[in-house]
Amino acid sequence: MSRMQKEPTIGFVSLGCPKATVDSELILTRLRAEGYRISGSYDGADLVVVNTCGFIDAAVEESLDAIGEALAENGKVIVTGCLGAREEVVRAAHPQVLAVTGPHAAQEVMNAVHAQLPPAHEPFIDLVPPQGIRITPQHYAYLKISEGCNHRCSFCIIPSLRGDLVSRPIAEVMLEAEKLAQAGVKELLVISQDTSAYGVDVKYRTGFVNGRPLKTRLLELARALGELGIWIRLHYVYPYPSVDALIPLMAEGKILPYLDVPFQHASPRILKLMKRPASSENNLERIRAWRAICPDLTIRSTFITGFPGETEAEFEALLDFLEEAQLDRVGAFAYSPVEGASANELPGALPAEVREARRQQLMEFQEDISTRRLEAKIGRRLQVLVEEVDEEGAVARSQGDAPEIDGLVHVTDGQELAVGEFAMVEITDCDVHDLYARVAPGQ
Repeated sequence: MSRMQKEPTIGFVSLGCPKATVDSELILTRLRAEGYRISGSYDGADLVVVNTCGFIDAAVEESLDAIGEALAENGKVIVTGCLGAREEVVRAAHPQVLAVTGPHAAQEVMNAVHAQLPPAHEPFIDLVPPQGIRITPQHYAYLKISEGCNHRCSFCIIPSLRGDLVSRPIAEVMLEAEKLAQAGVKELLVISQDTSAYGVDVKYRTGFVNGRPLKTRLLELARALGELGIWIRLHYVYPYPSVDALIPLMAEGKILPYLDVPFQHASPRILKLMKRPASSENNLERIRAWRAICPDLTIRSTFITGFPGETEAEFEALLDFLEEAQLDRVGAFAYSPVEGASANELPGALPAEVREARRQQLMEFQEDISTRRLEAKIGRRLQVLVEEVDEEGAVARSQGDAPEIDGLVHVTDGQELAVGEFAMVEITDCDVHDLYARVAPGQ
């Protein structure tokens, strides 16, 4: 019998946000390190692990459907992730699952796997690369710097699923980042539930990175990451005053001129009902100040329409904010009454059709703004990171485009470019979401 046949095999399904992706990568790394084979299909798998999402109702349904499919196709299923924190929901729908664990529970998942399928490890042969097993392409990776959140936004149940803020030691974060860079990763996407709050829970205590003292704080982390010589992109950055100190790093080219800031609304009353941090800040003034320092700054944000009690005037104020802010990328969600969220008890619940109509109106309104922002780039030379190459050209991303959620740069004559490499292009055209370009002379 060959060694491949002897290896216990795990099927893996990963749903949800980039934070869940990082959890999946950690579990996969642990599994591979112990000699388990990873399968991309149900066929031939001895059991299946499903990493779930449970943030909104649609995600719960998707996760339950994925669990049901895995059970139907394989029969042996371990559930982890955010929906796993609501074990009663999982077991009510699928009582036959083998085990249920919550998010960031790699050891609990390993324990459940061991109980069903003991490892057959050959330590001198089963090698795992230093950067671990990753789901993302070889040229970019997510870097999770903390777990949980100290805020109690009324529409969100993440703290009840993932707990309070726990920042990773800065030395541990930098070691992972260095290994990823050495493995050829060209872009690190820094993620957490509240990236701006990194280090708050440990009072910004000093760690040591390569013998150098470094505070556990986002500014110091961003500076250190900026020395790796690759793209560093910041996600989920709450607009605290401390964020202002990051903008000069972007203007100097140390980290990408990109901020993913979840503003969620513009009405002071609605923000207060949402219990949003920094709700009293003058966000328009802050955006103007950021762009004065770094004119090339790309700002992405998300908003909720139809929050309980939202008046037509407050929704119009949100549209006015968008016109003033001139954000580059915007996502919107119609308010979803997530089970366990305190916002569900607020008066003035709006009909689902009103919530959705406002979402559509906001996105249509933003389309013109986003298009104008892209049109301003026509004629410019931009550095891009190549994602795909075929006979029709190349597909890439600019510094203003995060993977999966933002736009793309279509390089019409990029057949000779290489996936995972940087290139200089000239922007020739755009549509609502994407840019079109040709390879810059001398590339």
